[in-house]
Amino acid sequence: METSSLKRIANKYTQTSLILRILIGMAIGVVLALTVPEFTGIKILGDLFVGALKAIAPLLVCLLIMSSLAQTKEGHNGNMKTVVILYMFSTVMGAIVAVAGSFLFPLKITLADAVQQEAPKGVVEVLENLLLKIVANPIDALVNANYLGVLAWAVILGIALKKATPGTKQMLSDASDAVSQAVRWIINLAPFGILGLVFNAVSTSGIQIFTQYGKLILLLVGCMLFQEFITNGIIVGFCLKKNPYPLISRCARESGLTAFFTRSSAANIPVNMELCEKMGLDKDNYSVSIPLGSTINMDGAAITITVMTLAAAYTLGISVSIPTAIVLSILATLSACGASGIAGGSLLLIPVACSLFGISNDIAMQVVGVGFIIGVIQDSCETALNSSSDVLLTATAEFMQWRKAGKELPF
Repeated sequence: METSSLKRIANKYTQTSLILRILIGMAIGVVLALTVPEFTGIKILGDLFVGALKAIAPLLVCLLIMSSLAQTKEGHNGNMKTVVILYMFSTVMGAIVAVAGSFLFPLKITLADAVQQEAPKGVVEVLENLLLKIVANPIDALVNANYLGVLAWAVILGIALKKATPGTKQMLSDASDAVSQAVRWIINLAPFGILGLVFNAVSTSGIQIFTQYGKLILLLVGCMLFQEFITNGIIVGFCLKKNPYPLISRCARESGLTAFFTRSSAANIPVNMELCEKMGLDKDNYSVSIPLGSTINMDGAAITITVMTLAAAYTLGISVSIPTAIVLSILATLSACGASGIAGGSLLLIPVACSLFGISNDIAMQVVGVGFIIGVIQDSCETALNSSSDVLLTATAEFMQWRKAGKELPF
């Protein structure tokens, strides 16, 4: 009887929206921090959550990127090449928008045991450290969470495995899926972790900590809106030589709105395929480009990774030069392309970018914890931008061909 009751409770818990569970966890954390701040043992829930993420993140990054590169197929037509170029260019621009926003509105976040760090002495030192971390022993890189080493070896091995047998690729894909599932289980427990993190933050810094989180959300959402309507508007307008906003608004309305609530680019693939069909696009093209976009077209993820990394750098007193910021934009783009299809997947790649500035894994994972606290809004907006851009740029690539052929565009 007790076992069946526990199963019913567990089922009820997992069937409840993650957003609602996180909001409840935040509310309980605030109430406990204000009423019983002396019960410091509550914060262990946050420590356990961050510790679990810290343990699984290097393996997740490694397997996601290896599997993604190994599964890449060659021999797509010229239109697909245009789509990929647009995807990558748009993601780089998203990181640059985030850098500009962070330079204009530098934010600091409250982090435990955050000590001021010496800034890198220019881009040469940054590149030297980057190269040394890249050539680190791959096993050592995994064990010590050297994300640059993990990323580099994952790319090298992923490309090498493109010629592997289908069975080997399937095994790699299965391993990647298994680690992603483990992360989903951890994220299912996020409400308890966030309860502990919020309790610790509020009991230490007071209720005004939410003002800090609010500013961070405003910066992230502001950068994403700028990317959606200004940057993408310029890209599409330049490519099609036509007012892009009817197309942008349709993609935002019919794809972005659904993705905002599902919080998963992968789950929104059927919606995007249907929208492409409605617009009369070639199925041979969009049946490949839309699933591909859910993996590598990650404007929102690049913005999240960049903004959160720069917030950590400012908190630690690290000044960021423009050349270093450019390197960060490229690294954020590469990291974003490996973002998992699960809710909050981009947050687990923040340590990759943080390692560029020598920020320790302990501090980086605290930043990830802050990301989960604000993720109720951040992840929804990020997914909406990512998914709507998949359709927008797929359509743009095909409409460029229509325009060259003298065919009338449907907007």
